Amino acid sequence: MWFQKEIRLPAVKRGFHLITDLLEAQLPELEEMYVGLAHIFIKHTSASLTINENADPTVRLDFESHFNHMVPENQPYYRHTLEGSDDMPAHLKVSILGASVTVPVREGEFNLGTWQGIYLCEHRDNASKRTVVVTLHGEGQHG
Repeated sequence: MWFQKEIRLPAVKRGFHLITDLLEAQLPELEEMYVGLAHIFIKHTSASLTINENADPTVRLDFESHFNHMVPENQPYYRHTLEGSDDMPAHLKVSILGASVTVPVREGEFNLGTWQGIYLCEHRDNASKRTVVVTLHGEGQHG
C-alpha cells in the first residue's frame, strides 16, 4: 500500500510546535495500515521537522533558545539578507535539523515512544502556513 497526501499546517509563531495529533487527525488512512512507515517532508527552506519530547513544553522553549544562540541573526558574514535578519539563520537551522522525519506505523497509528512527538520547527518571525507531504508505505490491516 502506498499513499501520499499534502497537509497545510496552520501558521504558527516562531518556535517549536507539536504537530503529531494534527497530522494523525488529517490522516485517516493511517487506520488502514497494520505496519509501515510514514515519511513526512516539509516543502519549505525556513522551517524544519524533528522528533523529541512531547510532554514538557519547556523542552521546546529550550530548543528555540539553543538554536537562536547557536545560529544567531545579524552576522556580518551573511550575504543572504534581503528577506530579513531571520531568513539566513532559518536556512541554516533547517539544514541542521532537517526537512523530513520518518516514523514507523503500527496498527493504525504512529509508533512513537512514550515521550516522543513530531515538531514543526518554525524559524521565521512572520511565517505563513506551511505544507508537509506525508507518504505512507506499508501493509494494510488485512494483508
